[in-house]
Amino acid sequence: MAGPGRGVTIADVAARAGVAASTVSYVLSGKRSISPETADRVMHAVADLGYHPHAGARSLASRRAGVVAMMLPLRDGMHLPVLMQFASGAVTEARCHDQDVLLMTADEGPAGLARVAASAIVDGLILMDVEVRDPRVETLRRLGLPSVLIGFPADAAGLTCVDLDFTAAGRVCAEYLRERGCGDIALLGASEAVYARRTGFAERVREGFLGRSGPGATVQPCPDDPVSVQRTVKELLAANPALNGIAVHNEPAVGHVMHALADAGKLVGEDFHVVVIGPDEVAERVHPQLPSVLVPAETLAETAVRHLMRKLDGLDVPDSTLVEPQLTIR
Repeated sequence: MAGPGRGVTIADVAARAGVAASTVSYVLSGKRSISPETADRVMHAVADLGYHPHAGARSLASRRAGVVAMMLPLRDGMHLPVLMQFASGAVTEARCHDQDVLLMTADEGPAGLARVAASAIVDGLILMDVEVRDPRVETLRRLGLPSVLIGFPADAAGLTCVDLDFTAAGRVCAEYLRERGCGDIALLGASEAVYARRTGFAERVREGFLGRSGPGATVQPCPDDPVSVQRTVKELLAANPALNGIAVHNEPAVGHVMHALADAGKLVGEDFHVVVIGPDEVAERVHPQLPSVLVPAETLAETAVRHLMRKLDGLDVPDSTLVEPQLTIR
């Protein structure tokens, strides 16, 4: 049989998946409903073989489809306004290169990657919400489609990755609280779901924070809804009455944290200090306004698109791009 991506036919995919060629066609086109189990077998065969339909037709007209896909899965613990900042940055930069952006919000994993690559409707991929052991990484390597990750898996060999240096961001927050004289400090992090799937940015913030916190520091996953945030903060203060500093890495929880601290009689900025990792507007719309480390969503997305365009043009790009965190004092 032909090697991956070279001379592979729909019949090869059908044989690998153990289905008829027409079934492969229906899975790729979406024109008929196919059982999830069968569709999964087909998409794994597509990924394994590196099948790219219509490649000949595309090369006759243009070597570009003029579209890049941005895989932006809407999962538990993802803050939609921040995701839209990423999308806005990607779309704005892509238009500078006469490219459109296909937003993929379904959490389809490796099968989704293979499906998009096999459809031949995109020139390249941008992946977000990257996990430490991300199952999409090996599929990316097999497909050979130009790609950029916004985030870092544990094994980033051969990949192009862009992100805020979240480890440094965690360190900066811990250092800020220590410099304000805080003895016992805590990180209110992302929701349990984010830690459960081992999302890279959440683990790196935790690592950086604990690395500079010293004794007495704790990390607590934080839910988003007001009642749960109130309970989490109350339990945190009850478990450690000496706690006088918190870093919050959970955008929708910030306002609720401030209300919970006020209810507990804490004077933020005086006997208690809070620092945020997130968008400026999240830290600015509470009272008092809070110091924060910006997550430069639009800048990261723009950088990812520029790197992808260079790869499509056969130009070199750095394997790793880490943006240094900047702390804004308010």
